[in-house]
Amino acid sequence: MIIHKLESENSLLNQFIAEIRDRDVQGDSMRFRRNVERIGEILGYELSKTLSYYQSEVVTPLGNASVAKLEDHLVLCSVLRAGLPLHQGLLNYFDQAENAFISAYRHHPDGGEEFEVIVKYFAAPDLKDKILILTDPMLATGKTLENVYKALQRHGTPKQIHIVSVIGSSPGVSYIKNFFPENTHLWIAAIDRELSREGYIVPGLGDAGDLAFGVKL
Repeated sequence: MIIHKLESENSLLNQFIAEIRDRDVQGDSMRFRRNVERIGEILGYELSKTLSYYQSEVVTPLGNASVAKLEDHLVLCSVLRAGLPLHQGLLNYFDQAENAFISAYRHHPDGGEEFEVIVKYFAAPDLKDKILILTDPMLATGKTLENVYKALQRHGTPKQIHIVSVIGSSPGVSYIKNFFPENTHLWIAAIDRELSREGYIVPGLGDAGDLAFGVKL
């Protein structure tokens, strides 16, 4: 797996990361969503540099210009509900992309710390020979992405896979290396070292879905 951790370089991205982590700023859910969206735009821009392009002639009012245009066919796939702001950020830039959505949640069978990831609602186009961009803002244990990837496999084999996340954990990143193809790219803003006993990223930022859309029952 090819890992691109953008926090390592100083840029405006780090300001947005600081705000989504800061509990004094997190109370503004609209700002939280917008910051995640902006992080998605930055990650998408960096990702776009690795895609395939072709030269095209564009007619301007004063003549012709040769411009490189995107050649690859993209599918953006997001995990509901936390992935929606990140998905929108990518869609702002990849506005011609097809879209897929999948519902995945943690189920604690006995009410304890152990959990399994349940995948339910799923809608996706054909993935054959396309660029698949999987978005999940919090790459914690990696089990959600594992189950999403298994569910996607019956929709065709993509040309390449890119994973886009805001914050991940070192254990989660190591975990997903085991089942994604070697040429998979991970685009991530920050990677934290630890997971809590409940499987949450530490220091992380809390529950991204709750911060973006309100606490669920």
